[in-house]
Amino acid sequence: MNFFSLYPSIVSLTISDTPDLPRDNGESQPRSLLHGQPRNKELLKAPVISIIDDDESVREATKGLIRSLGYDAATFASAEEYLRSDCVSDSACLITDLHMPGMSGADLQDRLIADGRRIPMIFMTAYSEEKVRVRVLDAGAFGFLRKPFDDEHLIECLDKALKRIDATKQ
Repeated sequence: MNFFSLYPSIVSLTISDTPDLPRDNGESQPRSLLHGQPRNKELLKAPVISIIDDDESVREATKGLIRSLGYDAATFASAEEYLRSDCVSDSACLITDLHMPGMSGADLQDRLIADGRRIPMIFMTAYSEEKVRVRVLDAGAFGFLRKPFDDEHLIECLDKALKRIDATKQ
């Protein structure tokens, strides 16, 4: 199934759409979509996945998918907007368009690395250039997806990126 064909249904799905399942005392509590465990906001904070794309429909569709997986999502219309935000220090992963007005996704990657920030990144683009693909992957990107792409490919890249974070914490 194509990621962008899911846009109308994905955007309306949020973590609040998870079913309320009984707790041991018979009350209901939302469950995490990832692990089937009760969500306790004080004990469990979902990773923040930042999404940068100058196309609002792509930002919203990607945000819907990310939130349906149980993660928090923050969206930005440009690399510059992202760099001015608090999410630079809070992002567990960054999903970014490659070609945008102003700073490109590849230039953002260079800037973050120069600033000492090794945030796992996944690139999306409608205009795949082999030279740029090799450049961003060699610099540590976890994926390079050509639009439109299958949502499963993005999920696989995200899983790899977040597993790397888990491995570095241990």
